[in-house]
Amino acid sequence: MTFRVAFVPGVTPTKWVRIWRERMSEPIETAAVTVDDQRTVVLAGEADVCFARLPLDRDGLHAIPLWEEPAVVVAPREHVIEAGGEVALADLVDEDVRPVASGEEEGAIELVAHGGGLVIVPQPVARLYGRRDVVVRPVTDAEPTRIALVWPVDLTDEQRERVDAFVGIVRGRTSASSRGGEPAASSPERGSGKSPERGSARSGGRGSAKSGGSGAASASPRSSSASGGAKGLSGGSKGGRQARSSRGGPSRPRRGRR
Repeated sequence: MTFRVAFVPGVTPTKWVRIWRERMSEPIETAAVTVDDQRTVVLAGEADVCFARLPLDRDGLHAIPLWEEPAVVVAPREHVIEAGGEVALADLVDEDVRPVASGEEEGAIELVAHGGGLVIVPQPVARLYGRRDVVVRPVTDAEPTRIALVWPVDLTDEQRERVDAFVGIVRGRTSASSRGGEPAASSPERGSGKSPERGSARSGGRGSAKSGGSGAASASPRSSSASGGAKGLSGGSKGGRQARSSRGGPSRPRRGRR
């Protein structure tokens, strides 16, 4: 059964669709919808989930807010706002800022290019319908919009399982992770496979030696006995050389310096 994903203009679900195809056996398809239709396509069963632009009537829907979209103003080229890097709403008080109806964003931006006032839209929408004959500037104090993933409350077990899988992909869960249960035994950081004896040996033995504790005390006699043994071996070798020279007769007298 095909998993259906709807999205409003400005959203690009390509990444999550690709991951779904890598992990899941069910096919997936996408469909662009207007903001006016973003709720009805899900409740009517025309899409399993939808990337919707808030605000949204959530009655009968689950919704997970995902990210914010900054607001931008779109003006024709050579407009006064082109000189600056950003504007405030107060800078637009005397401008002909026109409202944009749902599904008419592309036409509204085209109208701006031909001198039909200015429009304020989410930045991804302005990027989607961008043109060379318009200029786009951030509006610093305008309220951002927000994208959410929505799906129906009433689902069958099979539908819920598929929606959960897609929600996990959008939220960044890997194919090896799960929503619950015991962590993987092969993951030493998350599991209990780390040996307590080994851990205490590392923290106690080496730490005590460094801090001068019992580990340092136990190491000191060994080092002193080792150095004493080395001296004894050295002395023994000298004595052996002297004994061998006495058995072999008087040693030759050293030649003095001239």
